Amino acid sequence: MAAGSAADAIAQLTGVSKEFIAGKRRIRALHEVSASLRAGCVTGLIGPDGAGKTTLMRLLAGLLQPDAGSLFVLGRDVGREPLAVQQQLSYMPQRFGLYEDLSVQENLDLYADLQHVAHEVRPERYAELMHMTGLAPFTRRLAGQLSGGMKQKLGLACTLVRSPRLLLLDEPTAGVDPVSRRELWEIVYRQVKQAGMSVLFSTAYLDEAERCDELLLLHQGQLLGQGKPAEFSRRMQGRTWFVTGGERSRRSLQQHLVQQEPVLDALIQGEAVRLVMHEGQSPEPEAWGLGNAAIKAAEPRFEDAFVAMLGGVGAIPPEPAAAASATAAASDVPVIEVKGLSRYFGSFQAVKEIDFHVRRGEVFGLLGANGAGKSTTFRMLCGLLPASAGHLTVAGVNLREAPASARSRIGYMSQRFSLYGTLSVLENLRFFSSAYGLSRQQRGNRIDWAFDRFDLRDVADTTSNDLSLGYKQRLAMAAALLHEPDILFLDEPTSGVDPLARREFWQRINTLAEHGVTVLVTTHFMEEAEYCDRLVIMAEGSILADGTPQSIKQTAAATGKPVATMEDAFIALIQREAA
Repeated sequence: MAAGSAADAIAQLTGVSKEFIAGKRRIRALHEVSASLRAGCVTGLIGPDGAGKTTLMRLLAGLLQPDAGSLFVLGRDVGREPLAVQQQLSYMPQRFGLYEDLSVQENLDLYADLQHVAHEVRPERYAELMHMTGLAPFTRRLAGQLSGGMKQKLGLACTLVRSPRLLLLDEPTAGVDPVSRRELWEIVYRQVKQAGMSVLFSTAYLDEAERCDELLLLHQGQLLGQGKPAEFSRRMQGRTWFVTGGERSRRSLQQHLVQQEPVLDALIQGEAVRLVMHEGQSPEPEAWGLGNAAIKAAEPRFEDAFVAMLGGVGAIPPEPAAAASATAAASDVPVIEVKGLSRYFGSFQAVKEIDFHVRRGEVFGLLGANGAGKSTTFRMLCGLLPASAGHLTVAGVNLREAPASARSRIGYMSQRFSLYGTLSVLENLRFFSSAYGLSRQQRGNRIDWAFDRFDLRDVADTTSNDLSLGYKQRLAMAAALLHEPDILFLDEPTSGVDPLARREFWQRINTLAEHGVTVLVTTHFMEEAEYCDRLVIMAEGSILADGTPQSIKQTAAATGKPVATMEDAFIALIQREAA
């Protein structure tokens, strides 16, 4: 695919390479990358975890120097004139430095000072940014008291206090809800259209790639391709299908299909399984033991091409019966019961008398916008936060009376992975197996199981800080399962993780559910909600909707807005409540 010409490029990279030293290892972050960014458009920077996206952005911003090659940004050599380049661009890193003890207004003032914005132009710029981000009513609120989505919008506003020619955004939508994601995209495109800004936008959400004018696809530090999203998608014509499997559940069908040799990728989408075939292969339902399956062609999308270019994930071997985390099959017996659950922080009621239950062997989703109360609910269910009122039982134990006895039945995987960064993989597993009270023999057996099941043996001596995000996720999940819990709590477990690692993760979750483990998950990635048997959507401490993904989409369709996906349904319900 042809890159944009140098004449209309706002940035040009030629043969750029960069390496880092981590302990005794030499890490090749970028290798001979040549590309150009067209002026006046949004270029998506797409790639798996560890592909080199952040390194490329920091090089463009003049914060790093390349080991080889050249970078010209805004017509200047970044290596020779980094300060001149930095005066004309703005960069929002993944962990943007908001000062949480300062108010929204004080953060704006601080960044205006740092960017030398003249005092006489500030009031008009502030008013424009606050209107654009919806933060005008909150200028006196401390940044630390904002929801995750509001913090991201404030970070973007601070980045835009001075209107730059080039805006670099490193995964600005990671960890925020779908409503905030769409609002952030509206802000970005308003800057492109109204201010003529050029934007480089990196993301782990592949549906966002479809929003970009052009894409750069990185993998292991190399540029695999550059072009428009539709150019990548067209390569997949004739290779994508929808399969519905008669009497089989969606999860069982997906697990069956992903193990078929001609199948490159299979994931649950709506009431069907979306199938991507290896090149030159066609679906063979009868040969796969699916004679009653219905198959129809699906329109290819960029994500299909992305997964195909990286070779897919492959099937995770089935869990041996002897190592299954629970022996009970799925049933109608509730293992989590919530009745009239409330939580106050002072006079503020974060959770308002909610009711739901979760059955054994179910994958249950707890969804909501940032600040909806789902994280507070989640922490109460895990026994990490006491309830103010209501009835709450987990694994038959009343959490208001005996939370400690329930914890031994629970596995917990937090959003930021509760690993000890200076400990090795082996040391982390030893620590968690000891914390769960396993005997010496049990520890050895379960650590061997974790090494084999999660393919961690080759990184056993690597400190967890030095692991890629995908390997951190594997280690965190292995640690949560060492004591073979009946219930697994997952708090946004795939936030920021690339699509290949996400697929691998959900294969493991589906296997656990098939063995009777109950899974409760929070996520902002709406396609993952399709993997849930049932879910609830929360807003302002209350439950807006509950049921299967399909029934919730039907509920959302009654709002009169078009609802094709779970993200459409989520946004329609949240906007109806706000109205």
